[in-house]
Amino acid sequence: MTQIHSNSGFLQFLVFGALGLVLTFSIVFFILKRVGKDPKNLLPVNFANRIKFPLLLIIIALVLRIGLVNDVFLEQYIKIIGHVCTLVLIFAATWSCIVLLRAFKSGLMRKYDITADDNLHARRVFTQFTILERVIIFLLVVFAIGIALMSFDNIRAIGISFLTSAGIAGIILGFSAQKMLATLVAGIQIAITQPIRLDDVVIVEGEWGWIEEITLTYVVVRIWDKRRMVLPTTYFIEKPFQNWTRTTSEILGTVFIYTDFMMPVDSLREELTRLLNTTPLWDGKVNVLQVTGATETGMEIRALMSSKNSPTSWDLRVFIREKLIYYIQQHYPESLPRTRIEMKSAATATTPSTL
Repeated sequence: MTQIHSNSGFLQFLVFGALGLVLTFSIVFFILKRVGKDPKNLLPVNFANRIKFPLLLIIIALVLRIGLVNDVFLEQYIKIIGHVCTLVLIFAATWSCIVLLRAFKSGLMRKYDITADDNLHARRVFTQFTILERVIIFLLVVFAIGIALMSFDNIRAIGISFLTSAGIAGIILGFSAQKMLATLVAGIQIAITQPIRLDDVVIVEGEWGWIEEITLTYVVVRIWDKRRMVLPTTYFIEKPFQNWTRTTSEILGTVFIYTDFMMPVDSLREELTRLLNTTPLWDGKVNVLQVTGATETGMEIRALMSSKNSPTSWDLRVFIREKLIYYIQQHYPESLPRTRIEMKSAATATTPSTL
């Protein structure tokens, strides 16, 4: 009679539990989908689709927990089902927290346009949120794994006995993990102090490129010729490097021209102004041409110009360099760099001067 009653209770729980599961999931999913359609909310449009699987797992675990409370399962399965419910809840809750975190970040980042020309503030915020997001996800995963392991009685006992007698081993482990911890701390420090941001223009190890990706442990620099340089985060804390867009996305470009002393500098300065006024690459702010050096063979002329960002500055420098060289070739060919050789006859070289 007890067995029949148990089977009957289990069947009732199975039917009503399935109906409750479907009904609850449908209602919550419908509400989240409606909320996601409102552009004023922080939640993205596809938030309901992102969270539906962890939400389903949470509801299943709660339904099973209700069954355990009402004693609908056979006694030999109660402990196993209870443990499975705990693990599923831990996994689903962690997954849900990660989805919520990423949705919150996506909602906030909609206010910032990282593709704009003056995107310094947007890049600063995006870098901070990206690194902090990865830090929080890392901590959530570690915390979830720890709770899951502690749910096993055998592992919990082993862990407690190990912690009480592993002082020396802990010190050794701390020394061995020193580099890894330093790298993680450097990643967090970059997120807070921001010596670099995403899409910053930098020169590292003699290479010029853009910051493409920042993680907790490494940074990817996209070199101008499409190569990728991967550096540990500690590099940007411990070693010097150049950041061309640290305070603004605007940048000054330089072009060096080497000419003979016969070159009229004022004419070249007028040509630079004319060239800058003909190109949209110039932002109209800086236009300077100066003689910055002189040697026994010629002089060094530097043209200084400004542009809205580093890629535009590169194109502007190439344009100005080509046109200035062409201008000198067409109008002042005698002012191109040359080497002077003075020829003396043998008699002049050997006969002392009478003066």
